[in-house]
Amino acid sequence: MSLFNLLVSKTIMHVPGPIVGYFAKGYIAGSALSDAVQVSRQLNQQGAMVTLDILGEFITTKGQATFFKQECLTMLETLQQEGLEGNLSLKPTQMGLTLDKEFAFENIREIVKKASELNNFVRIDMEDISCTDDTLELYRSLRAEFPGHVGTVLQAYLRRNLTDIDELANDKMNIRLCKGIYNEPRMAAYKDGSIINRNFVESLDRLFHHGAYVGIATHDEKLVFESLRLIDKYGLKPDQYEFQMLLGVDEQLRQIILDGGHRLRIYVPYGKDWMPYSRRRLKENPSIAKHALLQMLRKPQ
Repeated sequence: MSLFNLLVSKTIMHVPGPIVGYFAKGYIAGSALSDAVQVSRQLNQQGAMVTLDILGEFITTKGQATFFKQECLTMLETLQQEGLEGNLSLKPTQMGLTLDKEFAFENIREIVKKASELNNFVRIDMEDISCTDDTLELYRSLRAEFPGHVGTVLQAYLRRNLTDIDELANDKMNIRLCKGIYNEPRMAAYKDGSIINRNFVESLDRLFHHGAYVGIATHDEKLVFESLRLIDKYGLKPDQYEFQMLLGVDEQLRQIILDGGHRLRIYVPYGKDWMPYSRRRLKENPSIAKHALLQMLRKPQ
């Protein structure tokens, strides 16, 4: 890791909000759903699919959860009305998981039911390790009730990941596979980047072996290379997997993937509660800040 990246990674949680906002503004669609719609339309025109997400997590009242539920229902209706090639991502804590598990499950079920009625899809995001078991329980229940309309996320830095894959393999899986970004204890998560990468590849191999549809979520070209090798190994067709990337990150690699004839989906976050998301992304990928800084320095004075 370069000195600049190390500095960003170690200090980003203490950087003032306006500075974080400057560096992160290219990676968030805006504060309103209309902003996300505009960005999504542009991405669709470029050949990419999208998944919309309203930012906000670990809410403290049921009223907040109800607000986010209604926003998700509106997102699904808007995707259909606007004719966009996109689906929805949501966070269980946003739906009240840490307040009342049954309340959160009913909120998410209502959203997945709506997606099923609209022939769309909901991705249940994975948060920190305290939420993992409940999130997988929810996913199992909803995929049985609404097959083909719900998926979840597995994180390659977790030591339990391969076991979770095998335990989910009793039914058709739709999984976003990513490295993981939460600061988990060493007992739960690998800390060495090379091990995380190896576990990502092993996890993807096992998912393909079990016949899963996988959203391969990475900006690491080494992992893209390994993913393409596995796609060839299993003889998969383009409609049997997809790549996934964050808005604004490595747009050149995005185009390389699309030019290769692969499906690719861009995560399009929006909302007023952008600070926690931005800090985590800058900590995970300090090159975002470096790229923004270079652009600022290149502007004519």
